[in-house]
Amino acid sequence: MLEVRGIEVSYGEFLALKGISFTVDEGELVTIIGANGAGKSTILRTVMGLVRCRKGEILFEGKDMTSSPPHHRAQLGISLVPEGRKIFPDLTVAENLLMGAYTQQDRKAIESGMEEAFGLFPVLKERRNQVGKTLSGGEQQMLAIGRALMSRRRLILMDEISLGLMPIYVEETFKVIKNLHRQGVTILLVEQNARKALAVANRGYVLETGQIVLSDTSQNLSAAPQVKKAYLGGT
Repeated sequence: MLEVRGIEVSYGEFLALKGISFTVDEGELVTIIGANGAGKSTILRTVMGLVRCRKGEILFEGKDMTSSPPHHRAQLGISLVPEGRKIFPDLTVAENLLMGAYTQQDRKAIESGMEEAFGLFPVLKERRNQVGKTLSGGEQQMLAIGRALMSRRRLILMDEISLGLMPIYVEETFKVIKNLHRQGVTILLVEQNARKALAVANRGYVLETGQIVLSDTSQNLSAAPQVKKAYLGGT
């Protein structure tokens, strides 16, 4: 479904991504793990078109979208759950969800998406008329995921979804990710919490200073000595 070929991204003189290549097959849950500052969020922002790559190609279902603007990628069914949630603080829960459906023309599909979000996160239904800034951090993360589900959502990019959350919300959020994956949703997950990410993913990539240094099944990565030592607190 997604193929990234040799992308390079720089911020001024700083080369953030150095020839990154990876794939995500339809129905897969793939994770990219790595330390803070390794370039994980930059990968997702580049796939979404929010950051331009100076070299390389990005293909979605075999079609080159390297130069496509973000809204075209959203129309293809790619949605982003951004780092820090980035909800609209002065809009209600329901209005935030509707913002995720701006590419949808089908009223029934929009209503169905809203019901799906409320089914996954009942607390959002209870608070549908509350403004976003009054929600807790965990509830805002639920809202950000719900908003991503409102589009045609062929591929969901999830950026550091456990960051800053209380443990109970981390558990809840990863349960939802597992459920979405079981339903056949394709997910690319970028995450500092390597243990949680590898527990839910089919495959993974390890990113260090802008380069992929390892790729394998999640099970094999979890057992790899260098991954255990660097990311899982083992030896």
